[in-house]
Parts: sequence; structure tokens; C-alpha cells
Amino acid sequence: MNVLRTKSVEQTLAETGEEGHSLKRNLTWWDLAIMGVAVAVGAGIFSVGAQAAAFHAGPAVIISFLIAGVVCGAAVMCYAEFASMIPVAGSAYTFTYTTVGEIVAWVIGWDLILEMLMAGSVISKYWGVYLNDFMRLVGLDFNTNLTFGSFHLDIAPIIIVAFFTVLLVFGTKIGARVDGAMTVLKIAIVLFVVIVGFFYVKASNFTPFIPPSEPAESGSSAVMMQPLWQWVTGMAPSTYGITGIISGAALVFFAFIGFDVVATVSEETKDPKRNVPLGIGVGMALIIVMYMLVAIVTTGMVSYKELAKQDSPSLSTAFELVGADWAAKIISFGIVLGLATVVMVLLLGLTRVVFAMSRDGLLPRGLSRTGKHGTPAGLQIAVGVVVALVAACFDIGVLSDMVNIGTLSAFTLVAISVPIMRRKRPDLPRAFRIPGNPWVPLLIAAANLWLMLNLTVLTWIRFVVWLLVGFAIYFAYGYNHARLGTGELDES
Repeated sequence: MNVLRTKSVEQTLAETGEEGHSLKRNLTWWDLAIMGVAVAVGAGIFSVGAQAAAFHAGPAVIISFLIAGVVCGAAVMCYAEFASMIPVAGSAYTFTYTTVGEIVAWVIGWDLILEMLMAGSVISKYWGVYLNDFMRLVGLDFNTNLTFGSFHLDIAPIIIVAFFTVLLVFGTKIGARVDGAMTVLKIAIVLFVVIVGFFYVKASNFTPFIPPSEPAESGSSAVMMQPLWQWVTGMAPSTYGITGIISGAALVFFAFIGFDVVATVSEETKDPKRNVPLGIGVGMALIIVMYMLVAIVTTGMVSYKELAKQDSPSLSTAFELVGADWAAKIISFGIVLGLATVVMVLLLGLTRVVFAMSRDGLLPRGLSRTGKHGTPAGLQIAVGVVVALVAACFDIGVLSDMVNIGTLSAFTLVAISVPIMRRKRPDLPRAFRIPGNPWVPLLIAAANLWLMLNLTVLTWIRFVVWLLVGFAIYFAYGYNHARLGTGELDES
């Protein structure tokens, strides 16, 4: 049994032209940049930053965002090198399949499925929540929640998922255009809110900038919610201080998941060796600037102690606490737009990961069949149905930590893969090269791993359970049906 067998780069590139299993190239670098902003400017910019300030870092959440942005930006450079060399659907899954081996690629693909399925379901669920809230604020007596006896059904997630599923079935370019228009509008709303918020900023709210470390609440729940490294070292659970900044960075990393998704559409990009690195880089720069501005405004308007008194603090909470209730309507509309665009990109990313794994035979090959529009219509519809049903019928919480651990694990392995591929195939043309190989990629991997260790014990337990389920599926089906194992493809 050879679980570390790898695909050749040449074979991986050749598969993009396989009849009935190929995607249409029609995206530009601007489409990719907007796609990254679309998925990043959503729940994170309106809520995660405020929660990290309230319960982890205080005003120093600004540093948390900077740390998360630098780590993500560095990881993005690794993605850019691979995407310029192997512009194929699947992102981190495809990259690791050609370098580290099949079992690692399966783990990454399985993690990405978890990340995007849960994120898509949660975001579409909360799109409905904020839609109802917006309609209440503007005086519309309408609710998307239906009750049939003891059964509750929210039709809002079904509506938004169905809308974008139809667009994506008819072509990725069509979906990208609609998504782009909505994204430009929500960016304008975010900038407007930030500008207004600066008029309410008080310098005293930034003091102390780094709140002194405090012991966390005791009990079994506190143990499960402390960072893994604290539990392993026997350190007493604490909040704020330097450890709070790092754990805050691990939490707000949720804001940067979009660039992992963008890399999954490399196969649908024109001139990918140029446009993928450029699109990812421009989008990343826009996101870091916006998140830093939102963090400054949120912590400057009200004290982090006041935010901590709220059940679920957000950007709108800060405006309410300073008496600017009028801003709630604008922010609510921005959230509705923001979450809608996130849903589309996550639906696209999830489909492309499953598509790539299916085309390799690790999942049933029929899932990667494409139609006349150059999209995997059947798979896109199936993904939409699953996401909509999970969001509409189940009471799910915001599992941002689960999304984070999936993303960070992918980032870690992609960074490690860069020096491996440089040594394995130095002859391959690379339109973009990350500087400082091998030490810079290894430092990037270490930084991502450190953020993973700052996620909670409960998150790690769930992650291990998900991996065990994935290994069971791989050894029961994937290993024996993989095209490398059946002899359809040659190993590198």
C-alpha cells in the first residue's frame, strides 16, 4: 500500500483538457480579487473583530488583525507560486497531491470540504437572520421562518443558496459579475460606516491598549475553550495580555478564508500564471486595510469592557452603544449584502474541491462531469441542496474555529510543499517565486501551526473526529478507486 503516491504535474495539467471533465477559462485577475474580498468581507468584518476585542485582546485586536493578515499574506505567496505553476481546480488539495502525496492531499481535501460546507451553511443561515432583522428595522412585517407543528424551517437560506446555485450552473463568469456588483456596494457601505465611526472615536478607549492578562472562568467548559497549547503545558486559562492577542489572531483568521477559496478557481482563470497571483495579492491588500480600519473604529468608539458585556458584540453594537441607532439600518443592509456574496464564493469553492477529488477518482468520477456551460452542473446542484438543507433545518452555531483549523492546516501543508517542489522539480516554469526558499516557507508553516495551537481544545477534538471519518472513507473507497491506483494515471 503506497499512500504517498503522487501525481505528475504534467498529468495534472493535462487533465484540464479532459473531455467532459474540464472547466471553462473566463475569469480575470479583477474577478479573483473581488471574489476574495467578497468572501472575506462578510461575517468577519461585522462581528468577529468585535468578539475578538471583547473576549481576547481588547484594543490590541488591531495587532491581532495585523498578525493574522501577515501570516495569511505570507501563505498566499505560497499559493501564488503553486497557482502560477499548476493552475488547476482544487487549490491546496491539488498542490499537495503533486508534492507530498495522496494521503496528505486527501486530508487537505477533506479539511477543505469541512471548512466550506460548514461555513456555507452557517453563513446562509445567518443571512436569513440578518435579512429578517433588516426587514424589521425598515418596518416590514415579514418573517422567513415557517413553523409546521414542532418543525421549524427557515426558507431564507434556501432562497439565497438556490439563487447563486442557478447562477453558477450557467457559468462562473455570470456568478462572478453579480457577486462583484454586490461586493463593490458593500465595500462602499463599510467605508461609509468606518468614516462615520471615526467621529465617535475617543482616545481613552484605547487605554490600556494591551489589557493586563486575567484568569479565565474556571470549570470544565473553560478548559475546553482554552487554547490547546495552554492545556498541553498545564497553564491556567487566561484572557487578554499577549496570549489574548495571539488567540485573537487565531480567531480573526476567519476573516481571511477567502483567499483559500480563490485558489480553487485557478483552472477557470485566463492567463492564470499572471492573473492568479495578481488577483490574490490585490484582494489581500484590500482586505487587510479594511479590517484594520474596522478594528480601530470598533475599539475606539466604545471600551472593550462594554463590548464584553454584550452576548454577541458586533460593529452595529458599537454604534448602538454610542446612540447612533440610525447606523444600524445601514449596517444591517451591508451585512445582508456581505453574507450573500460569501455564500456564492463558498458554494463555488466547495464544488471545485469535490470536483478535483472526483476527477482523480478519490470520490465517484460522475461528480466531476461538466455540461455545455463548462461547469459541473450536477455537482453544483447537489452541493447547493446539501448546504441549503443543513442551513434551513438544523440549529447550527457559528463554527468559525472549525473553519479556521481547516484553513490553517491547508496553509501549513502548502507552505511545506513549496521547498519540496523546488527540490523535486526545479525545471518547472514559475511566474511567481516566493523569496527566501526554503526558510521563508518553513517559517510561514510554523506561524500557521502556531495559530492552530491557539485554537481551543474543543476545536481540536472535533477536528480529530472529522479526520478519523475521512480516513475511514479514504481506505474504504478512495485508495482503491484513485486513478493512480487503478493504472489510469502514471505516478510521478
